[in-house]
Amino acid sequence: MLSILWKNATSNVVGDENGLTPFDLANVELEVRKAYEEVASQIEAGKLGYAKLPHNMQYLHQVQDAVSRFGPSATDLVVLGIGGSALGNIAIQTALNGASYNLLSDRKRGGPRLFVLDNVDPCLIGDTFDVLKRRLKTTVVNVISKSGETAETASQFMIVRDMLRKYLGDDYAKRIVATTDMERGTLNSIARAEGYAMLPVPPDVGGRFSVLSPVGLFSASMCGVDIEQMLAGAAAMQNRVLNPNFNENPAMILAAVKYVAYKLKGKPMHVMMPYSNRLYMLADWYRQLWAESLGKQVDRAGNEVFVGPTPIKALGTTDQHSQVQLYREGPNDKLTVFLDVMKHPRDLRVPEAFADNPGLSYLAKAKISKLLAAEKLATEYAMAVSKRPSVTIRFDEITPFTVGEFFFLYEFTTSLMGSMLNVNTYDQPAVELGKQATFALMGRQGYEELAAKIKPFARPDKRYMA
Repeated sequence: MLSILWKNATSNVVGDENGLTPFDLANVELEVRKAYEEVASQIEAGKLGYAKLPHNMQYLHQVQDAVSRFGPSATDLVVLGIGGSALGNIAIQTALNGASYNLLSDRKRGGPRLFVLDNVDPCLIGDTFDVLKRRLKTTVVNVISKSGETAETASQFMIVRDMLRKYLGDDYAKRIVATTDMERGTLNSIARAEGYAMLPVPPDVGGRFSVLSPVGLFSASMCGVDIEQMLAGAAAMQNRVLNPNFNENPAMILAAVKYVAYKLKGKPMHVMMPYSNRLYMLADWYRQLWAESLGKQVDRAGNEVFVGPTPIKALGTTDQHSQVQLYREGPNDKLTVFLDVMKHPRDLRVPEAFADNPGLSYLAKAKISKLLAAEKLATEYAMAVSKRPSVTIRFDEITPFTVGEFFFLYEFTTSLMGSMLNVNTYDQPAVELGKQATFALMGRQGYEELAAKIKPFARPDKRYMA
């Protein structure tokens, strides 16, 4: 189970200038309640697709059927996707299977190796398939795109499809699973024409909210993650965040702290700092969710507002030795959310050695988990001494249940923040121009006028070269 510890974001710890005062709390509670009523009513009316996912048994069964079909013969699984079609997959895999999963033997893993190609870096793609060439007959490719026209995923898919055809001949289509719109779109048409297995991208769920749909569940289940427990955790968190009691609602409290820090205390930078390597990629998933949902030029009435807290990721203890110097002595413009773990998936003990060396003897027989916990508390204390507010999200354990809880907690908190900032949480208009410019630069028909506009912009000017 997850819990929120927010004392260190209050004025009692970091002072009135940087923390929530009783006056701030009273006022923001009214704002949060308004947002809660709006979001809860949207969920009740069935308008927020992501809120249906923890209870969607049809999606669960479709994924389980696909895993039953492809899992027994798969030694490797390649996911082609970008943004919301990749970050959730990576976060689940890192949290629940760990960094060494792909290094285990096929027998010890109990599932395929997972490769998520979330970029069009030619080395990433080429190097991955150099490793996989001899295993293509037992490799499954999951291409994820609602439309099928996202340039990055489409180009990856065209390369991989060609490779599969060369190595497997007419059987290539049996190794492809297309996760896409089930009614229309380029990938839908290709998948139906060529006979790929298909899984749905929910039509009413944006990519960054799709981790608990087949977009994220297929790779997780293929690699042995208990997706039923992950959905159960999300459902349990949904019950908690739909509780109208402010003091018992973790999302309302988290939104209140973040909103006050951003709007009233001059803290536009929101750092997520897990004290667990397994949870580090959850911070990557959070960054997209937070940035695309809340970074908006206009509010819902069309007025220019230019709002959005900037999400940042850090890793404890690694970034105690790189970022905390800035966080403590640089501009006091950050709210830090620590992710803490009470019981790690495994532990180690420091050997009893160097008993005569006072600089090392204190570590003898100590558990590494105790050292990590001490490092987190030490950083939290040091930040508080410097009047830097923080919140802790505590995992009792890292399990499919708690990871599911985390996903839904942040999705609902993001909805609350969007309502409080009065922006459209579910669009991303600023992303579109970059997509269109890519089409133009790659010569896509219909984008010639934009290509002409870009040409002088891209032309090097020797006056500005060094």
